[in-house]
Amino acid sequence: MRIFNKFRGTKGFIAAWEYMLRLRDMITEQAKRRVRILAFWEKHKAEATREAFKVSGRTLFRWQAKLAASGGKPEGLNPGSTAPQRRRTREASSAVIERILALRPAHPRFGKDKIVPLLAQEGRRISPSAVGRILADLKKKGWLSLKRALSLQGKTGRLMERKPQKCRRKLRRPQGYRVLQTDTVVRFIDGVKRYIVTGIDTASRVAFAAGYANHGSRSAADFLMRARTVIPDCPDAVETDNGSEFALHFATACATVGITHFHAYPRSPKMNARVERFNRTLDEEFLGSYRALLRDDPAAFNDRLVNWLLRGAAASCAWTGGALARYDACITNAGVPNVADALKTIDSVLKVC
Repeated sequence: MRIFNKFRGTKGFIAAWEYMLRLRDMITEQAKRRVRILAFWEKHKAEATREAFKVSGRTLFRWQAKLAASGGKPEGLNPGSTAPQRRRTREASSAVIERILALRPAHPRFGKDKIVPLLAQEGRRISPSAVGRILADLKKKGWLSLKRALSLQGKTGRLMERKPQKCRRKLRRPQGYRVLQTDTVVRFIDGVKRYIVTGIDTASRVAFAAGYANHGSRSAADFLMRARTVIPDCPDAVETDNGSEFALHFATACATVGITHFHAYPRSPKMNARVERFNRTLDEEFLGSYRALLRDDPAAFNDRLVNWLLRGAAASCAWTGGALARYDACITNAGVPNVADALKTIDSVLKVC
């Protein structure tokens, strides 16, 4: 939703707004308290004020002088800065600084941990942290070359330093490593969002999916536990994209059962090509026909989804020796009244295959 200012274009609005902010923030609560204490002092004298507010007479006279200097305005009693007027400065030996400057051209990328042993060989005892602070000071003064990325600000024409983005190094799986590729399919149906978490074993191509009404990491963790129960000989590693649903509780579940969690590169769905292809099959063969059921009753949708997964698993088994008849008999005799029974049926059918 677009946010706009309804007073935009009103003459004098900016001046009035700035004046309101100045009046609102100028008088602090401490200044108001000091004004009340001074009023109490004028009425009840110093002894009662000292006993009531624990303020000495010297402080009262100082506040009175500040109030008079501001022309009686309460903002004159705002507390001032308490920063020290004479700050401590770092003291470094000029000989150490000169030696660091002399070592830098020969070793331009040496840091504090590598410079300290060189100084120790010459009899100069100094800690790595002190050398690091000296290097930082020399870079700020421009005495050492500083490698940095600059960008031209088009509006002002100034060169702005671009700070590198800090990112946590993520684990990438080796090529050919067997994993359970996992992804989330989002569907927006008549103003309602529903989520289908999918997974596929990259070696056996056995796939599993489940629908959820919530996109949190608890749903992804629940799917992981279900997939480990359903998929025979489930891989000990899982590969996902960088979605928020694969963090927190999902990461905790991976650590609990000892699963290695690999991440794909950002904006690189080709790294999860197998599960992406399964998502397309799921969308074309199943989701398009059960959108209303997914919107109204996710539990019933999951029952239908399990039936579809069972039929697909049995069909794939038929290519290798034919278990489709056994699958149909299993469905006819036992049925799939709920997801729990469906999981057992999947396991039995796949073991036969």
